[in-house]
Amino acid sequence: MRQRPNNGKQFFFATAPMPCPYLPGRVERRLVTEISGRNAQATHDLLSQAGFRRSHGIAYAPVCERCTACASVRIIVDRFHPGRSQRRVWMANQDLRVEERPAQATEEQYGLFAAYQQTRHGGGEMARMDFFDYQALVEDTPVDTVVVEFRLPNGALAGVCVTDRMADGYSAVYSFYRGTLARRSLGTYMVLWLVDEACRRRLPYVYLGFWVGDCTKMAYKARFQPLEAYTPEGWRALDPDDAKTTAPFRAGW
Repeated sequence: MRQRPNNGKQFFFATAPMPCPYLPGRVERRLVTEISGRNAQATHDLLSQAGFRRSHGIAYAPVCERCTACASVRIIVDRFHPGRSQRRVWMANQDLRVEERPAQATEEQYGLFAAYQQTRHGGGEMARMDFFDYQALVEDTPVDTVVVEFRLPNGALAGVCVTDRMADGYSAVYSFYRGTLARRSLGTYMVLWLVDEACRRRLPYVYLGFWVGDCTKMAYKARFQPLEAYTPEGWRALDPDDAKTTAPFRAGW
């Protein structure tokens, strides 16, 4: 297949105002650009380092007027300080079997995805996604994407994390898990696993997408300290006063 030449230029477009998916009553605008061609991986890495987020073959960042509530955030791996509850979550899930798989959707994954959407986001657009929509979410990627599966000792699929592998870390694209396993706190565990894996591979960051201070569903991200947020001045500590003084995170703790 021939690659469309772009003469080394990256083109950006601003979307029309649309309802904000995070804060009711507000509107958002996004700056978007296509990720394609032989340099797609490098382009994606650079855009992620500039606060962009990937969806399919598009990277986007908020450019809302009179609102700066959204911030792209990332965990600093070698300085991560797990709290006591995070350590409990880590230990409680050591019986799970974890496997990185190619970015290929399966019916088993979709069954878990659909159940998760109905339980957690029943009124949202993603709850209406069929298998082919889910397949596009996983497979429509121009970069190095993997599907990390978390399985119970009996082999049942407990959780899935769609993740982009980058030169400087991991970017968590989307995660979902079995709602009947609330005590395992699988959402937290999957982030801890990414941090552990990044540490093992000597990668400095885990990118968690956007954090919105007034959005309850985003609040969990602030618990992974130290956390950096992308600002007009570059990456800055999101909440340095919240850093813990326990031993730093290391693979295998």
